[in-house]
Amino acid sequence: MNHYETVFILNPVLSEEQIKETVKKYEDILVSNGAKMISKEDWGLKKLAYAIQHKKSGFYHLFEYTVPGEAINTVEVEFRRDERVMRYLTVKLDKHAIAWAEKRRNRNKQKA
Repeated sequence: MNHYETVFILNPVLSEEQIKETVKKYEDILVSNGAKMISKEDWGLKKLAYAIQHKKSGFYHLFEYTVPGEAINTVEVEFRRDERVMRYLTVKLDKHAIAWAEKRRNRNKQKA
């Protein structure tokens, strides 16, 4: 089981219900492929550094999870097919990145 982080940007014209439905869809895809969700973060509506599909903002979401490597291809194919997803990035974390992600989660818990 490898440790991954996926950040994806959803179209800013989606309603709150559509956003929740989309996030749930990708969480379900990962879990059905054997993923163990460690963390989910909703970063909210953010301004983009450059326009994507003529949009200047998007809803950012972060998933941190462990899953066998074969499952990544499945979820990324779904990201490519879904017109609600503007961009995505999946990164395999090494031991240093895992420690940094844990510190970030703890820092965010203290702020909340």
